[in-house]
Amino acid sequence: MAGRALARIARSGALLLVSVLVSYVIASVALSPRAHFENRTPRPPAWAVDHELAALGLDDRTPVLVRFGHWSWRALHGDLGRTLDGGSVNAEFGRRVGVSVRLLLAGTVVGTGLGVLAGLWAAVRRGRLPDHALTVLSFLVLSVPTFVLALLLKDGALSFNHGVGHTVIRYTGESTPGRRGGWLSQLADRASHLVLPTATVALGTIASYSRYQRAATLDVLSADHLRAAQAKGLTPGRALLRHGLRVSLVPMTTFFSFGFLALFTGSVFAEQIFGWPGMGCWFLDAAQEGDVNSVVAVCLFAAVAVLLAGLLADALLLVLDPRVRR
Repeated sequence: MAGRALARIARSGALLLVSVLVSYVIASVALSPRAHFENRTPRPPAWAVDHELAALGLDDRTPVLVRFGHWSWRALHGDLGRTLDGGSVNAEFGRRVGVSVRLLLAGTVVGTGLGVLAGLWAAVRRGRLPDHALTVLSFLVLSVPTFVLALLLKDGALSFNHGVGHTVIRYTGESTPGRRGGWLSQLADRASHLVLPTATVALGTIASYSRYQRAATLDVLSADHLRAAQAKGLTPGRALLRHGLRVSLVPMTTFFSFGFLALFTGSVFAEQIFGWPGMGCWFLDAAQEGDVNSVVAVCLFAAVAVLLAGLLADALLLVLDPRVRR
């Protein structure tokens, strides 16, 4: 078991290296940090631009793989480079990563939990009004792009606040600027700002997970051991909770590992629309400016998050399915 775990971690490390390499090459080819300096007013001389790019490790006259080798060596020693403005990528990363992690954790917990529960509920009530209503709502949410959903939620919050006459639902920023009070007041303020971004990220996850969980649960409900339990007097819901829930959750662990990237993509739109200074906003700003080092740092964070989600899914699969352990 330990050997397999070490092998899985080694494969994850290799995938991380490949992901960062591809991200660095694409960012170096697609973005133009030289244009960032040449478009300044007054326009600097060519030698000054070359000097700035060389200091940042972004000299486009050097082969991209050589530049990646220098960057990766510094990254292994904890240095992710400098931004185009000369600031530390590490410092910017540390300032923004907590914001994104908080949103991703909230969206993952709410989206996964409610999605699984909704799928179980729809499967037990198959063919009834709740099942049909959940199906319609799920496909309606899945048909709406994430950024449109975020804008609709924001407009709804504005209308609600206007109707009640004061701000009840916070829709901008991760906290209220200049807010004073104890830790409980600060926590409540941050939680109120977290509602709409979390809903934006979680709604799509709830809709998709509920569809997959419903299908997995229906397969389990038709199993012989559940039919036997129902023949002994258990309701479909009780039989499912006692004898089929663990089996129905097994395929969801694999779906979770592949669906986490979509959740991360949704958080990028949520951060941009609701004014959260997280990794998503940083990525979009860096891509506009041609800041290769910052873009690669965000891609590194995304790759690590997805790989950790995969490792978590493998761990859950070991817990849920004894056959995997054997």
